[in-house]
Amino acid sequence: MDKLISVDFKASFGFLKKPDINEGVYLTFNILHKPAFLGILGAIVGLEGFQSKGKLPEYYQKLKNLLIGIQPLQSRQGNYEKIILAYNNSTGYASREEGGNLIVSEQTLIKPSFRCFIGLEDKNPLHQEIDTHLEKRLAEYIPYLGKNDFSLWWDNYREYSWSPFSCQKNFTLKTIFQKPERVVPIVDYDGNSKNEFIYFERLPIQFDEKLLQYQYANFVFTNYLLDKDNHIENTFQLEGHEDNVIQLI
Repeated sequence: MDKLISVDFKASFGFLKKPDINEGVYLTFNILHKPAFLGILGAIVGLEGFQSKGKLPEYYQKLKNLLIGIQPLQSRQGNYEKIILAYNNSTGYASREEGGNLIVSEQTLIKPSFRCFIGLEDKNPLHQEIDTHLEKRLAEYIPYLGKNDFSLWWDNYREYSWSPFSCQKNFTLKTIFQKPERVVPIVDYDGNSKNEFIYFERLPIQFDEKLLQYQYANFVFTNYLLDKDNHIENTFQLEGHEDNVIQLI
């Protein structure tokens, strides 16, 4: 990684569809995950999405090794408010019965926003293109958060000086991070603080390239001080920001 940047993505609504369904309601992931974010970047620089069955999209094939970190913004202890929206399709094409109605209900995020960190390589032309488009707020295709009804915008482009984090002291992580197999307890926990929180979510981390299905990992988002013996991989210290440690995956 030669360059580290971040931008803040925002939407009025979002729908990060889970593959499962619950009692007729399509559910959404709460936090933006890597495969979805790569799709957003692909739209911004004009890479193709899903075109044919059984083949991964161009954006994923070209961006799957990109290092990214996700920090939820303006959430309630990691959670975003959600509502259930129902859509009525009365064209008849969506139902086996001619002239019938199909009612689709979707759990929908309200005002989700995320600070997205991106590690870039100077010698990679596509990385340079991503950097330019984000800095100048240009997009080949309109990016959206899960559905083309929910358009995205971004601002607050920033570049950082950084160094690998050595874990020689207790620390906090600003981004979500992949839960390690062995977790050392959080320090100074007394159960009395109303402002401290831990949020857990199982999120897609990549595609299985044979089955073309999500592969998952357990993620954590917290503002607790973490014990230095938690050896969390791929962590970086943002220079000039002592309490800013992030994980890139």
